[in-house]
Amino acid sequence: MPTAGTDVFPIDLNKYKKLKLDPSKPTLTGEEKATLKENIQLLRDAIVLFTATGAARGVSGHTGGAFDTVPEVCILLSLFDFSEKFYPVVFDEAGHRVATQYLLSALEGAIPPGHLLQYRAANSRLPGHPELGLTPGVKFSSGRLGHMWSMVNGVAMANKEKTVFMLGSDGSQQEGNDAEAARLAVAQNLNVKLLLDDNDVTIAGHPSQYLKGYDLTKTLEGHGLKVVTVNGEDIDQLWGGVHEILSYNGPAAVVCKRKMAPGVTGIEGSPHGHDVIPVKAALKYFEERGYPPNVAGDILNNIKPGGEPYLYQGVSKTYMANRVEFGEAVCRVLDKYSKEENAKRVMVIDSDLEGSTGLKVIHTKHPEVFVPSGIMERGNFSAAAGFGFEEGKFGVFSTFSAFLEMVVSEITMARLNNCNVLCHFSHSGVDEMADNTCHFGINSFFADNSLSDLQSWLYFPADAAQMNAVINRVFFERGLRFVFSTRAKVPYILKPNGENFFGADYVFTPGKDDIIQTGSAGYVVSYGEMLYRSWDAVQRCRQAGIDVGLINKATLNLVDEETIKLIGSTKFVLVVESLNQKTGLGSKFGTWLLERQLTPKYGYMGTIKEGCGGLQEQIPHQGLDPQSIMVKINQLSH
Repeated sequence: MPTAGTDVFPIDLNKYKKLKLDPSKPTLTGEEKATLKENIQLLRDAIVLFTATGAARGVSGHTGGAFDTVPEVCILLSLFDFSEKFYPVVFDEAGHRVATQYLLSALEGAIPPGHLLQYRAANSRLPGHPELGLTPGVKFSSGRLGHMWSMVNGVAMANKEKTVFMLGSDGSQQEGNDAEAARLAVAQNLNVKLLLDDNDVTIAGHPSQYLKGYDLTKTLEGHGLKVVTVNGEDIDQLWGGVHEILSYNGPAAVVCKRKMAPGVTGIEGSPHGHDVIPVKAALKYFEERGYPPNVAGDILNNIKPGGEPYLYQGVSKTYMANRVEFGEAVCRVLDKYSKEENAKRVMVIDSDLEGSTGLKVIHTKHPEVFVPSGIMERGNFSAAAGFGFEEGKFGVFSTFSAFLEMVVSEITMARLNNCNVLCHFSHSGVDEMADNTCHFGINSFFADNSLSDLQSWLYFPADAAQMNAVINRVFFERGLRFVFSTRAKVPYILKPNGENFFGADYVFTPGKDDIIQTGSAGYVVSYGEMLYRSWDAVQRCRQAGIDVGLINKATLNLVDEETIKLIGSTKFVLVVESLNQKTGLGSKFGTWLLERQLTPKYGYMGTIKEGCGGLQEQIPHQGLDPQSIMVKINQLSH
């Protein structure tokens, strides 16, 4: 544990009062209610403070959901202390509410309270989603949103004598996994109890507006669960609901209606509460709570965002977000046609991530093609495929690259039906991935799962200019096309004369590799956010006397026969990427060389281990920084 964990936490968590609540009693005593309220306020104050450090250091942090569910958590802890018949883990299917798990770790003494102030910092063991075995005191890995209930069912099946609880939300319950979990829980009459935060807020807005007809209570009752709906901010109602579901023999849920981040000025009830509370709003919160200004101010005002002082050679000073450029590039294509024609042949469907995957600008400029939808990637992808079932119609789908693994079967079905789908998977690789390992988009080649008689197209542009060129070229092509981008911004790749390599005169050709630099000694093959890092390493090695070249392989899964013959005839080939070393380009490229009887020395650098949190620290943590690339080039060239 880093020494920073010994910092003093200014909110005294020792003031938390342990409480034993008897679930057979339908009402709370005045003393129990007062103690609960004190505990709730204490823990909510703590969550606001340490998650706001994530805002201060620029790594985000998701305050609202953890803040919301504190009343439920306090009740669960009081039940755990009352009886051993309750499985003593606060399972949560909303992994971004990780602040809850870290706060519990501090309460239990697994980490010092002061360490909470390193929330989401690199190498602090406090990443954006809980990871079992990484953070002391964390009892489970939640993974991605809406993936826990099925596992909790299994825990209940292995511990039939105990009641197992799970926290959930109206957002996480949108995932299709939960429908399957509900059916199993009811069929097996499992002793699973759900406490669901129904705040009507997700990243993109309000489910009541973009997902009309979606109702937690009706949905779960339809599956056969016992459901009690309460005002989550009314302690008497909340306890009454918990009492009622615990009196019921079988799976049951309390749906807790509330505004997101209740009582927090500036973010209450808004999508802003879904992410981290801004520093100014946090300081305002503590002022309204009557804290002295220095309690939070001395901490939050003295945290500065981390930076990357390293100056890369061969790239622009301007950095652009390829994930945003995807949406701009799509708009440029749509701008050429009338709104009526666009609506007839193009459908763009969102999965509650429009602000993160570049679709927001399409929503704004071309609402005629845009469909806002919920957190249900499988169904949304298939809807895009169904729209593109007929010739001349094209579906567009977008989500995070990590979630590509969730739609592999749907990709196969779309391919079998000859559907036209353009897929954008943002947040690829590991760069600036504070959410950490479960959100690494490192298995992109899973999309290329067809038999050899069909072709998938996997594109990973190196900068915003190439992203625009790719979309302009492939938008109206038939079949499945997959375009990847990183969470992090990337610079423009420059020619030696300072011009953009992928400038106005550049034309993208699918399957054609770009020769950024020729070299007689050997070649580095890279793409995406690793291309500019490789370009820097190549130039520095060339300055040191190694005549190494660089290839941008923007089409990941097609062999450019001319280029592979060129590079395979030199002394070495080094593939550099941030995808999974088990499944990425490098796992295939050596085979491609051998199949063509090309036998250079072969090197491969990719993502090999769990993350370290933080942002730009993820790349050097995997050994993918320019210095490490230079070391590998030197090894292969001798």
